[in-house]
Amino acid sequence: MVKIVLVGAGSSVFGYNSVLDAVNIPALNGAELMLHDIDETRLNAMSGLACRMNDETGANLEINHAVDQEEALRDADFVLVSIEVERMKRWRQDWEIPFKHGIKQVIGENGGPGGLFHTWRNLPPVLDIAYTMEEVCPDAWLLNYTNPVPRLCMAIDRYTDIKTVGLCHEVEHQLQRLASLMGIPTAILDPVSAGLNHFSWYKELRLKDGTDAYPMLDEALKKAKGFQPLCRAMYRQFGLYPSTDDNHLGEYLAYSWDATPEKVRGLNWINRCDEEGQRNWERINRLIEGKEPLAVKGKLSGERAMHIIAGIIGNSNHMELQVNMPNAGQVSNLIKDAIVETPAIINKGGIHPIQVGEMPEGLAALCNIQIMVQSLVVEAGVSGNMGKAKQALLVDPVVNDQEKALAAFDELMRVHSELLPQFEVE
Repeated sequence: MVKIVLVGAGSSVFGYNSVLDAVNIPALNGAELMLHDIDETRLNAMSGLACRMNDETGANLEINHAVDQEEALRDADFVLVSIEVERMKRWRQDWEIPFKHGIKQVIGENGGPGGLFHTWRNLPPVLDIAYTMEEVCPDAWLLNYTNPVPRLCMAIDRYTDIKTVGLCHEVEHQLQRLASLMGIPTAILDPVSAGLNHFSWYKELRLKDGTDAYPMLDEALKKAKGFQPLCRAMYRQFGLYPSTDDNHLGEYLAYSWDATPEKVRGLNWINRCDEEGQRNWERINRLIEGKEPLAVKGKLSGERAMHIIAGIIGNSNHMELQVNMPNAGQVSNLIKDAIVETPAIINKGGIHPIQVGEMPEGLAALCNIQIMVQSLVVEAGVSGNMGKAKQALLVDPVVNDQEKALAAFDELMRVHSELLPQFEVE
């Protein structure tokens, strides 16, 4: 029996979506689905909901749950990870404290000072999961949704022997936005996206019949005043359209604050995410309490982890639009072993990234700068070396003033100290 573990299963989005896909993908019928979370109340609630979803769909999954990490992971074949500690509270601090000191971050989640501390908070628990996997399920795949995806995957790849892949839905979501703009169904687009997670571009944008869709996009953009101004500016200068939106792209660029629309940056974006999360949990509570019908049979979330697992089990040989894995030449002019994002083929042999060739020189330069930042962030976050940590801050393109940045660094280190055991905070 295949064993799939959901780490962070108490999440109203990750937990629910993962179960929804597991019960509706035929190749997974009869598998064991183990739910794990450190929040026992939420875990019990989601486990009960998962059992009802399993019954409604007739998926015949074996649903189990465990608070103990080792018990949950033992003999797993696939481990899906999506974890955060006090996500919204900490994210607000990651954005507000640098802003107070004069550092403007578009959203402060995956890049800039906020992304730095977000990485360092998530490194200890994510690496602990990987270390436990080395002991109790060393051959399992770790499928990581936890942000910042490339930095955490780099740490897992660099410091453990666990096979890992980083997953995200941004390439698909951007494709849907562009298809809507062009007035065509998303299903007839055939893209090739490459770069880094949240910092990627459509190397090719074609229709399924092979027709170049970039001219169609150009015509649509002429009529779409105000649509993604930062992405459009980058497209004009570098020749490829980003496969992510303004506020994700803007996390890694020194000149993005003014170019990113106010409604999708700063606290406006963070508040929106917070409100959406609250609405999701309210809906899950209604489902748990039976105040809203389940109606889950035949539905899918749009996430790809369970499809990848099903593809490995069933030897599907299908293509995924985006996976984040170590660069073994799939993007030939990006730094070797960096976590790069490309399409991949899925079969019984695992996950096989597709070689997409070189990125345009200017975009490769931007990506390689970020790769070097990521490497320093990970090294500092694992070693706890405070000197390296400050260097990681000061090499980030978002930082424009050393004194202000170091003041923000000291305050962030103090407020997050309880979640940063690797650092000795005075």
